[in-house]
Amino acid sequence: MDELGMDLTGRLMADMDPRLLEFLRTTIDSFVKWDLIRFFYENPYTTDTAQNIARYAGRTDEAIRKDLAELAASGVLEENQLGDMTVYSLTGDREMRELLEEFVEASDDRQFRVKAIYHIIRGNP
Repeated sequence: MDELGMDLTGRLMADMDPRLLEFLRTTIDSFVKWDLIRFFYENPYTTDTAQNIARYAGRTDEAIRKDLAELAASGVLEENQLGDMTVYSLTGDREMRELLEEFVEASDDRQFRVKAIYHIIRGNP
């Protein structure tokens, strides 16, 4: 389909890196997840509970529990049990860490942020 035939979402995403677009479509479907990705990217050696991560990220633990679990299921985070506590840490997978780095660095660009925000607000087409 040519650019004139694309809907607004298609035009907005047409020039986005395909890997980052796929990451947005499959993994980052909320601003909470975006915040959590940035938090773990900036604190790559953190291993902590949802309650403490929420405090550091400026959110409530109720607001992030589901998103932490989903990020763990998608391979962005690792979820482990320490006694009766569930703790989360950034994945050790090199390819995922590189993708996170690309996403966070791309997020510094205003145009990319506008596209990503639009995608999150609109949801997966």
